[in-house]
Amino acid sequence: MEFVQPIRSVEKLEEMKAVLRRRSERDWFLLVMGINVGLRISDLLALTVRDIRGKTHIVCKEKKTKKTRRFPVNAELREIINEYTRGMKDTDPLFKSYKTKQNIKRVQAYRILNIAAAEVGLSEIGTHTLRKTFGYHFYKRYKDVALLQQIFNHSAPSITMRYIGINQDIIDEAVGGFHL
Repeated sequence: MEFVQPIRSVEKLEEMKAVLRRRSERDWFLLVMGINVGLRISDLLALTVRDIRGKTHIVCKEKKTKKTRRFPVNAELREIINEYTRGMKDTDPLFKSYKTKQNIKRVQAYRILNIAAAEVGLSEIGTHTLRKTFGYHFYKRYKDVALLQQIFNHSAPSITMRYIGINQDIIDEAVGGFHL
């Protein structure tokens, strides 16, 4: 398994959104939803329209931990959800495959993200990038590793910091400027 990074640059994130939106509303929504809720890709891809439309909170049972998770949907994301799901049935998969009419699989989500990432000059991108990007920017804004640790259900702050790539940023900055 490759080690993937969050998308640290807001500019690159906006470029990714633009590339995906030109290609497909579904692919764009996958990125937007993923970076705004911080769910694992397996939980994100399992969602149906019913799970998110008209909700102030999304409630889902995490596949990995089997725990029920409840998280708020901000007003901006609610608007995006309403627009994206307009005309869809409650039972429709949120990220419907063009071939099978079921939710896309993890491999397809990986391809979608990697093709767009390559187009904007990003590497080390995978399906975990969405969750890591949420965590990275949440931490940069609020500097609250304890809350982020709780959101991600990690056992220690150090795990959370390593997961979102903050430790790597610190190492890169320190070693990058070090010379004898």
